[in-house]
Amino acid sequence: MVPAWLWLLCLSVIQAFPEARAAELRVEVPENYGGNFPLYLTKLPLPREKAEGRVVLSGDSGMAAEGPFAVDPDSGFLVVTRALDREEQAEYQLQVTLETEDGHVLWGPQHVIVHVKDENDQVPQFSQAIYRVRLSQGTRPGIPFLFLEASDGDAPGTANSDLRFQILSQAPAQASSDMFQLEPRLGALALSPEGSTSLDHALAGPYQLLVQVKDMGDQASGHQATATIEISVVESTWVPLGTIHLAENLEVLYPHHISQARWSGGDVHYHLESQPPGPFEVDTEGKLHVTRELDREAQAEYMLQVWAQNSHGEDYTAPLELHVVVTDENDNRPICLPRGPSVSIPELSSPGTEVTRLSAEDADAPGSPNSHVVYRLLSPEPIEGAEGRTFELDPTSGSVTLGTAPLKAGQNILLQVLAIDLAGAEGGLSSTCEVAVRITDINDHAPEFTTSQQGTWKGYLAWIGSQTLVMSNSDSARFSLVNDSEGWLCIKEFSGEVHTAQSLHGAQPGDSYTVIVEAQDADEPGLSTSATLVVRFLKAPPAPTLSLTPVPARHLCTPRQDYGVLITSEDPDMVSGHGPYSFSLGPNPTVQRDWRLQPLNGSHAYLTLALHWVEPREHVVPVVVSHNARMWQLLVRVIVCRCNVEGQCMRKVGRMKGMPTKLSAVGILVGTLAAIGFFLILIFTHLALARKKDLDQPADSVPLKAAV
Repeated sequence: MVPAWLWLLCLSVIQAFPEARAAELRVEVPENYGGNFPLYLTKLPLPREKAEGRVVLSGDSGMAAEGPFAVDPDSGFLVVTRALDREEQAEYQLQVTLETEDGHVLWGPQHVIVHVKDENDQVPQFSQAIYRVRLSQGTRPGIPFLFLEASDGDAPGTANSDLRFQILSQAPAQASSDMFQLEPRLGALALSPEGSTSLDHALAGPYQLLVQVKDMGDQASGHQATATIEISVVESTWVPLGTIHLAENLEVLYPHHISQARWSGGDVHYHLESQPPGPFEVDTEGKLHVTRELDREAQAEYMLQVWAQNSHGEDYTAPLELHVVVTDENDNRPICLPRGPSVSIPELSSPGTEVTRLSAEDADAPGSPNSHVVYRLLSPEPIEGAEGRTFELDPTSGSVTLGTAPLKAGQNILLQVLAIDLAGAEGGLSSTCEVAVRITDINDHAPEFTTSQQGTWKGYLAWIGSQTLVMSNSDSARFSLVNDSEGWLCIKEFSGEVHTAQSLHGAQPGDSYTVIVEAQDADEPGLSTSATLVVRFLKAPPAPTLSLTPVPARHLCTPRQDYGVLITSEDPDMVSGHGPYSFSLGPNPTVQRDWRLQPLNGSHAYLTLALHWVEPREHVVPVVVSHNARMWQLLVRVIVCRCNVEGQCMRKVGRMKGMPTKLSAVGILVGTLAAIGFFLILIFTHLALARKKDLDQPADSVPLKAAV
């Protein structure tokens, strides 16, 4: 209790410092005040001269003179007239004005807030006098299975309402006197480690606990209350759920119940997770549902986990697992592999030869009838009057083999095969597979020469490039010479080109030379043919003379640029008529390595560098030109030089006309200096002689200076 004189002292101090007052006055009153009344609270800042006005007090209490507050008209103090209860009303909003008799406000309003200070006058109360709860075997120790609730009417957040819980007694005391533990602030009741072990070994209970709640926090003093907790220990129903088989595309009302998880303890909340995520949920009773149709081809299996949790999301025990298997429905048709290139089959292949093996994939469950695919040949259909079918089909393996009907080379056949699941039973789904088959020709005829290959050739054989033996079958033939007695000729095995093998010594103009050429099939050695080749020798024309023709110098840049030197035929006699002319480099290996000659037309060629870099200097490139039986050589002078940024030759600058060379400039300078020296010697010699002449004259001949 606060004495009245202390309140008056505090109020007088406040009044002595009016500048510290705020526009809104705040006053605190202890609840259940046991002293004398009226209790002076604060002096109101009324004007010194009240004139004819009267003080009017109003507020949210809705009362006037009979209310708990009043204003002393003489002193201007706000007073409380009786004890206040914070739990009835914790705060009062008052307003003080000075008004005339007719209600005209002369001063104010002055707002005053009166806060009722709390006292610990309220006893804590449990939400229930008796708590009844089921406790399941298998509950983890330390996981709360009950949260006690208690309230205190005192001010929240103060020690007066700071509650603590504790267990006062446990009955019976078996199998341990401390079977349970109670968190003092939250009131969370859980099994102790000893209690969890005891429940796992035997079904005990029921248990009765006497629990207490006390305010004032950890202080020894405070109000308290008690309650009873009756605990029934029940056998665990948290058992494995096994495997669930659900048909895909199931047409039922969704959500569709599939299983149920049961936690025998109380205050349970169920939580479900699916791996991979799927359309499943669990309700408050532990019933599991699928929320929509499933697709086995998208996901064939799910693993569900169900947790039993308390109201704070803590797991009572390990989760249950539920394996969901999606069973297959025949909702996928066989799919043929993409059509590839055509299959080539040689003509005259024996019946039973495998042409191709079809394969169709079915996305339904492997090994089930839904994915059991069989095959049926649609085309080509048997030809009327034919002895048999062209193709046969194994319905199980999809192997297509040749039938007994003959094949013709050049045929292009499109095989169409029906792939059906459900092993071909009624209701099966199907697709059409296509395979292109080409009948190819085989080498069943001996080679034949198309001509007799006899003829007269001009000149010696050394001048003849080649002669080709043409056969009606020119891919697997192999050629050879049979009776080349002199060894003059040779033949290319694959192309049949005949060449001279050596110089034809002993052959005379007018003679002939006969050899036999044999052609044999490499795949079928028994298939062969032969032809006679007659070579006639003529008189050789006179050897062409080689004349030299100089060509003016040209310029090329190094490193190599995209241009060259244009070469003309330069026919010296112009007796050969008009082109065409043949151009070739001379036989020198260095020339052929460094240079390239490209013919442009019948009368010109293009000479370029063959290497990226050629030594910068003047090169002489021999070019042989031939026309008809004549040959001559051009000596092409090419000056190879370094190139500037524009790709042009950087040439040495010659001496400009009228400009001296270095030697002549030095000679002129030396001559000039010598002439100057000669003239200086003459001048000094002349001066010396004149002085000597003056010294040799008599003294009387020297004129006297006039005296001044």
